[in-house]
Amino acid sequence: MTEGNFVDYVKMHVSSGNGGKGSAHLHREKYIMKGGPDGGDGGRGGHVILRGNSNLWTLIHLKFKRHFKAGHGSHGSSGRSTGADGEDIYVDVPLGTVVRDSESDTILFEITEEGEEIIVVKGGMGGRGNWHFKNSVNQTPRYAQPGIPLEELDITLELKVLADVGLVGFPNAGKSTLLSVLTSAKPKIADYEFTTLKPNLGIVEYRDFQSFVMADIPGIIEGAAEGKGLGYYFLRHIERNSILLFLIPADAKDIVKQYEILEDELRRYNPEMLDKERFVVVSKSDMLDDELKSEIAAILDKDLDANYMFISSVAQQGLIELKDTLWKMLN
Repeated sequence: MTEGNFVDYVKMHVSSGNGGKGSAHLHREKYIMKGGPDGGDGGRGGHVILRGNSNLWTLIHLKFKRHFKAGHGSHGSSGRSTGADGEDIYVDVPLGTVVRDSESDTILFEITEEGEEIIVVKGGMGGRGNWHFKNSVNQTPRYAQPGIPLEELDITLELKVLADVGLVGFPNAGKSTLLSVLTSAKPKIADYEFTTLKPNLGIVEYRDFQSFVMADIPGIIEGAAEGKGLGYYFLRHIERNSILLFLIPADAKDIVKQYEILEDELRRYNPEMLDKERFVVVSKSDMLDDELKSEIAAILDKDLDANYMFISSVAQQGLIELKDTLWKMLN
């Protein structure tokens, strides 16, 4: 998933259909006098329904289509014939989509399962025909109910990525490089901060045709929870990840300190994030000799409150062991 195609925030206007009018028809037929009321009911107006689709990873298909209007119900007719229901409109969204009322900013619901269907705006009920209202006192009612009017709503769709593993780290920690090596994703890789401007997703292939999803989240900087840099906007994509994989480059001045800063930013954004499983990867370790690696490992064993591993994406060191570790944690 390239960053140019990644759309995770869309506003739209949805409108259901009017209910059809009931019929006030009186039965007329040769040789049948005073046939009485036989007006049918109006049809239901169409709903607008959001449906979960696991084949979608982004909201880009909704970027340029912002208005969805369901069909109106048909009116009732003679012979107690009920009008046709209005056409329902189905809008497919990726799993992990949060739906908000744009005006009040309240969360209406979330789509998290394949095939899950939730009605956003209900179509109006059809009006009842006059045959419903006949009785011993009023044997020839000449009135019927009108249909219930449509509903309209402005909603905001916000995607929170559903990935098994989320990559967390400062800019230039090697997250995009790791994703490009482990998956077929092709994120932009360059030697400057904030190369990644949108989350990138990739599928990591494992043994026996098994796989899991990895997400590269744009780099977090100190102060991201207050809105600095790009991290604050995209931190919500980490909320749905099963495992947080912290990447810290081997040439960092203080690996433990960097981990604590990242951990603190997540805590300040949402304390529940620290309930997730965490694993630390020291990237770019091909620049370390055995003696230096042993010294760093001694410090991490003493001061780091998480399990860790040395890897190098460029030199292909430790990647098989990393996939094995992540698979065990996921299962």
